[in-house]
Amino acid sequence: MERALTHDEETWASEQLVLCRDERHGLRAVIAIDDTTLGPGLGGVRRRAYADDAAAIFECRRLAAAMTRKNALAELPYGGAKAVILDGGPVADRAALMRSFGRFVARTGGAYVPGVDMGTTTADLAAIGAAGVAVSCAQEDPSPWTALGVAAAIVAAVEQLDGRDGIDGATVLVQGAGHVGDALARDLAARGARLLVADVDAARAQALAAAVGGAVVPAEEALGTPCDVLAPCAVARVVSAATVDRLACRVVAGAANDTLATRADAERLAARGIAYVPDFVANAGGVVQIDALARGRDEARLRADVLAIGARVRGLLEEAAASGETALTVAERRAAGILAAARERRPEGRTPTATAAGA
Repeated sequence: MERALTHDEETWASEQLVLCRDERHGLRAVIAIDDTTLGPGLGGVRRRAYADDAAAIFECRRLAAAMTRKNALAELPYGGAKAVILDGGPVADRAALMRSFGRFVARTGGAYVPGVDMGTTTADLAAIGAAGVAVSCAQEDPSPWTALGVAAAIVAAVEQLDGRDGIDGATVLVQGAGHVGDALARDLAARGARLLVADVDAARAQALAAAVGGAVVPAEEALGTPCDVLAPCAVARVVSAATVDRLACRVVAGAANDTLATRADAERLAARGIAYVPDFVANAGGVVQIDALARGRDEARLRADVLAIGARVRGLLEEAAASGETALTVAERRAAGILAAARERRPEGRTPTATAAGA
């Protein structure tokens, strides 16, 4: 059984937690900086409605912790962070809202580098950056690169499972037809996969299915629809104790952050013979692209670095099979090792900062 965090562990889980309020612009937000051992905390700004403030803070901190592992395993010079802007409905001036949030980001002294996430756009990031802070994704949407990395992860998982090359004929159900889901479905269709598409927006699902020669699955039936791969590309925590027995897939690998409700769900998947590719490994293509832009790397190098996610997934699954552990356990152990080694090298008192716009 998964051990619940004690009150003190929960209270001090993040390296830094910032609550932000500006009544002039209707801003309520939270910034969670999970770990800056490897560098400034890089992570997206999510804008959505929550049941209550506690739920927003909880999700923000979980996502920030996942970003720490994502950046560590992708061998990037960033720590993990995330931000949530609570969506209270339409605002009179969205750009002003984002600029206001940017002023709170500035108070972190460069320890947090914002990026796009669910509910925000590159225009929002440009407005945040107007407050004089380094941001990522202000000029270019990283979604296609996230999708490319997820495709590489899915191919590696199917190849590892079936002992074959490629995924021709495999059925992939893409849950969520947004920017990443759309690009992922098109990529996999081009590789010969059979696509099923589910989205709460039925028209959007239909349009994508038509474009890739696939079929639409009603959103409420997605988890129970037979397929080789379930690729969650929308909301978090789709796999839980309440849903795991409904799954009719052999692999879970997608772009959605925080796919599992708890770590114990990885064991539940394994007990059912379902391979799980940790989301923070599969969806790292976006942060790889962000780092490539900051370093001025060309597209050929960027593409190779994103496709390397496939080899990383293959290695995780091989080690998991040999050790009898889940790929999640293996990935977390590798990330912890990277962070521990970095802490040994880190000068005492070093404060990581973002030094370039777009970093």
